[in-house]
Amino acid sequence: MSTVATTFAEVPQSQERPGWWKWAIAITASLGAVLEVIDTSIVNVALPDMQGNLGATLSEIGWVVTGYAVANVVMIPLSAWLGDYFGKKNYFIFCLVGFTLASVLCGMATTLPMLILARVLQGLAGGGLLAKGQSIIFETFPPHQQNIAQAVFGMGVMVGPALGPTLGGFITDAIGWRWIFFINIPFGILAVIAALIFFYPDKIDPEVRKRKVDWWGIGLLALALSSFQTMLEEGHQEDWFASAFIALMAVLSVVGIILFVWRELTVEHPAVDLRVLRYRSLAAGSVFSALLGMGLYGALFALPIFAQTLLHYNAEKTGFLLLPGAIASAVFMMVGAQLSRKLDNRILIAVGSIILALTMFYLAGINPNTNEDSLYWPLIWRGAGTVLMFMPLTLATLSPIPKQDIAAASGFFNLTRQIGGSIGIAVLTTLLAERQNFHRSVLSEHISLYNPAVRAQIEGMAHHLQQQGTSIGMAKQQALAIMDGMLSQQAAVLSYADIFWFMGMVFVLSLGLLFFLGKGSKAELPIDSH
Repeated sequence: MSTVATTFAEVPQSQERPGWWKWAIAITASLGAVLEVIDTSIVNVALPDMQGNLGATLSEIGWVVTGYAVANVVMIPLSAWLGDYFGKKNYFIFCLVGFTLASVLCGMATTLPMLILARVLQGLAGGGLLAKGQSIIFETFPPHQQNIAQAVFGMGVMVGPALGPTLGGFITDAIGWRWIFFINIPFGILAVIAALIFFYPDKIDPEVRKRKVDWWGIGLLALALSSFQTMLEEGHQEDWFASAFIALMAVLSVVGIILFVWRELTVEHPAVDLRVLRYRSLAAGSVFSALLGMGLYGALFALPIFAQTLLHYNAEKTGFLLLPGAIASAVFMMVGAQLSRKLDNRILIAVGSIILALTMFYLAGINPNTNEDSLYWPLIWRGAGTVLMFMPLTLATLSPIPKQDIAAASGFFNLTRQIGGSIGIAVLTTLLAERQNFHRSVLSEHISLYNPAVRAQIEGMAHHLQQQGTSIGMAKQQALAIMDGMLSQQAAVLSYADIFWFMGMVFVLSLGLLFFLGKGSKAELPIDSH
């Protein structure tokens, strides 16, 4: 027999509480997600201070980021099962408490292993906040209010990655790196209290508790995702597959994911329900989400490095450079919510993709003479384009999903964005280094002492240095060093242009996925076969 599945739950409690109650739920769930997202990027600008304070090497301190990311991606897809098993409210509050306590441990860490362990615990707790927060909002609001509700949630998810470096740089310079973790404490406590008050009581299906826990699925998921994430995070630093460690991680990730998929598709009650990928909107939306993650985190990776290495900005100034774009994302989130009520969400996604592509193409022209004013509007438009992709994409992807599959679908959707961001950063890091070496070799062919123009330029610089009191021999060496620096700088500028062009083309090519998405403006009701 076939029945039409209802996409959203009717929440009886909403009839017993005032209308603003569900908005309190949305804000509480969003606050938890904001804490998780900000902590993904807030530590990046504080790594040098941590390194000096804890006596760590550059490769060692990188595990403060890697440990959090690995734990995070492992927990996101498990959040649906954990919410069903323990109750959505119970699990979300447990994650909030765990995240807050782990933040205390991070701030109190006196050794690097202690800090890495605390970051892993923080990532394990944080992974449940993002996916579970979004699914709670989807299950709380009726279809006609989903656009505004997802706009509230999306503000944190979009603004967080850009706000993290700004906040991290300011706190680190003002009162020390430990406070980038301690600042989570009051917000974590506030979120716990709000969840206790506003979240609806859990209705746990007793049949779920009786089912045998899929420990093999959980173990294979942890093996596959942790190996894959570690490979992405550490690959460039270890020279990729020239390293036996990275090669091992690659093998473990491939074997792990194959066995995991086989296990989850054959076991009766899987830890992660991969069967939700039968919904076309989720399959296409997840690929789009990965591309969005590449663009969102990739640009946030490339721009700060460009600003610090070629524009010579400090951490705080770099953070404030990204702030207008973050503010624009927050403003456009509400504008996008209104537009999504009137327009096909696929149109908004297309417009967002085109805006992001054009922004990337514009950024390909930046150089050491670029000033803040020249970056101001491109970053504003980048923030607007990201919003026009994120919120309509969420609605187009998840609105067609039946209520009972929302949690699993939301977890997978958020996982693809996180994985996409990690892949984007790994690809761009490698591409940046490779293209810089390529451009340097090409430019070097035209820089020769046998070239009269080059020789004249070097002699002119040497003569200028001699006038400053430098000896003849030293002046020539310094002139050659200056020329080499100019060569490296030009190669770097060209390599950044390449990666911005690459990201722009990714957004252009992603437009083909629009044909596989639903409108998302109203719930599409799939047919469940029993």
